[in-house]
Amino acid sequence: MGITQSGLPIDPVYGPASRDGWDPKVELGEPGEFPFTRGVYPSMYTGRPWTMRQYAGFGTAAESNERYHQLLAAGTTGLSVAFDLPTQMGYDSDHQLAQGEVGKVGVAIDTVEDMKILFDRIPLDQVSTSMTINSPASTLLLMYQLVAEGEGIPGTALNGTIQNDVLKEYISRGTYIYPPAASLRLTTDIFAYCAKEIPRWNTISISGYHMGEAGATPAQEIAFTLSNGIEYVRAAINAGMNVDDFAPRLAFFFVSRTTILEEIAKFRAARRIWARIMKDEFKATNPKSQMLRFHTQTAGVQLTAQQPEVNLVRVAIQGLAAVLGGTQSLHTNSFDEAIALPTEKAARLALRTQQVLAYETDVTATVDPFAGSYVVEAMTDELEAEILRLMGKVEDFGGAAKAIEVGFQKNEIETSAYDYALQIDKGERTVVGVNKFAIDVEEKYEPLRVDPAIGEQQVARLQAIRDSRNNADVTRALDSLKRAAESSENVMYPMKEALAAKASGGEVADALREVWGRYNPPDIF
Repeated sequence: MGITQSGLPIDPVYGPASRDGWDPKVELGEPGEFPFTRGVYPSMYTGRPWTMRQYAGFGTAAESNERYHQLLAAGTTGLSVAFDLPTQMGYDSDHQLAQGEVGKVGVAIDTVEDMKILFDRIPLDQVSTSMTINSPASTLLLMYQLVAEGEGIPGTALNGTIQNDVLKEYISRGTYIYPPAASLRLTTDIFAYCAKEIPRWNTISISGYHMGEAGATPAQEIAFTLSNGIEYVRAAINAGMNVDDFAPRLAFFFVSRTTILEEIAKFRAARRIWARIMKDEFKATNPKSQMLRFHTQTAGVQLTAQQPEVNLVRVAIQGLAAVLGGTQSLHTNSFDEAIALPTEKAARLALRTQQVLAYETDVTATVDPFAGSYVVEAMTDELEAEILRLMGKVEDFGGAAKAIEVGFQKNEIETSAYDYALQIDKGERTVVGVNKFAIDVEEKYEPLRVDPAIGEQQVARLQAIRDSRNNADVTRALDSLKRAAESSENVMYPMKEALAAKASGGEVADALREVWGRYNPPDIF
């Protein structure tokens, strides 16, 4: 039991019985019990805080490794890897499309050798690692496993998450490679592989974050994310898997905005909807299959280059909303991210924001602090109704993949983004420092800059690996991967053999492109 500064007790859980004569209009339920509106665990943060992750990655693997050690020393409890754009798109650093992009928005990882450097002196059996990677998620996960095995750590000891959510790439982000059907096949192969080889790994982080960043409303963010989740579950079941064999390892990823009350209600509604879908539609009997566990990142799209220090306030508010909404892990953005990659100081301040929330406030003393609030309960119900309405429209198209093919979700989000931008331009919504409370002269800020020579260095490193490896072994392994892709064989096993032979990530992606082709989006809805 917590104690206030005045010496008064704080109960771990409050409910209708906590106040005499209170007759709530809704049945709140208990934390940790179906439908999990109040949280997926009975004790939530009263036992321990959420996992504090800081998304980081830039330049070379060695530079990112240095930042990871700085974050771990500062008290972060989980690593989160940002990959550069060529890596995300399945291109090696020496590809012509990679020119000028190597190491710019994340770390460049071409081969297992880069992955070894990235996690040098980090105990992979003790740290939880999240990797924001989608179309090539299988490749990066296998590289990570190979590095661990090289250190004598089995896959059964590894703990972490790959984002691996390709459907949202077609909707809002764009780092897709293969057509939707092939991407779903690869996703289900990962599910099956990890169930046997890396059982503690979260095989997918079904993401609404990027939809929010693209302009989705909170209702759209949850509706389209849960619709994608349904599509993944259906694909796995159609591939012959039992729902309770893979569903406990599903995770989600959402954005947290500055609108605290709506964000709290959004998270509560999302848990309730997903629990009922898994129980009623998919007949999941394991409570862990019904739980919507999620990571949250504060809203990068709401950060401003004008008066960037004000972003410290925004991030604190957004982080508070995520905590009050019951997130399982959290990344707080650095205040300078609207300008450039975060400096070491800015990244440390972002982590300190989480630590203040966890250790200096009283929001961790009780579960679901806003339960029973008239406004939050009403918003939760209203958001649930709107989310279900949008999910019904997706189902009318035949599910998420079919709706993606005609551009439905993308069109809805783009319309919302345009409307929101108009409201800001007209002054109907205030953005401090932009359309109100601006200053004439901004203070000079020195951002973190990535050395442009990194691209040349990474290309030279990649070429040296190609020169030193047995290229005949690589060719044989890639041919085996292509044969698996043409059949119903799980592609993860031959892919691992190719990577172990020092095939690059781009070569693996090219082998699959040769079989599955590349995706070209529709022009209009």
